[in-house]
Parts: sequence; structure tokens; C-alpha cells
Amino acid sequence: MSEFDEGDEHLPEYFRVTDVLDLHGFFPEQIPEVVAEFIRNARSLKLQRLQIIHGKGRSKLKYLVRKELAQNPHVLEFRDAPPELGGWGRTMVSLKTE
Repeated sequence: MSEFDEGDEHLPEYFRVTDVLDLHGFFPEQIPEVVAEFIRNARSLKLQRLQIIHGKGRSKLKYLVRKELAQNPHVLEFRDAPPELGGWGRTMVSLKTE
């Protein structure tokens, strides 16, 4: 039997938090909460540089990510990743030091 039963809608008890958040598989309505929680966790780990992968597609996820980043008081700046890291399909984020 696997770690999760089929049809189990519960999240695992823990996630390994890194400096990269991959949003593939998330629905647009989940983005504000997921991004805010990612930043909270990053701050608790004292991370200052983050990456959010939203994909290139139609940019709906990118728009929602950037909207959340623009209103988050802990975000210093954000920009597209360099081409070798995914370009406009990934957003690089710098957090304020406190």
C-alpha cells in the first residue's frame, strides 16, 4: 500500500521546504495561499532568495504569483529568471532582511 490511499484528499504531514516552489498542478484559486505560505516558510528558514516556477503557458499563474508578491510586505523585489533557469516561466524573488 502506498503512503497515501487513492482518493485521499489530505495533504502529507510534512513537506521538505526549499528555495524553489513549483506551481505545476495547482489551481489558480490556490495561488495566493500557496505563495504566502511559501514565503512564511522561507522566512522561518531565513532564506532570502527564492524561485517560483509558474510555467510559460498563458501566464495566468504568473499574473497571480506576481500580484501576491507585489502585496507581500516581506518581498523586496522580483523579476523573471535568466534564460538558463527558465526565463519568463520562473520568477526570482528577493526577500527583505529583517
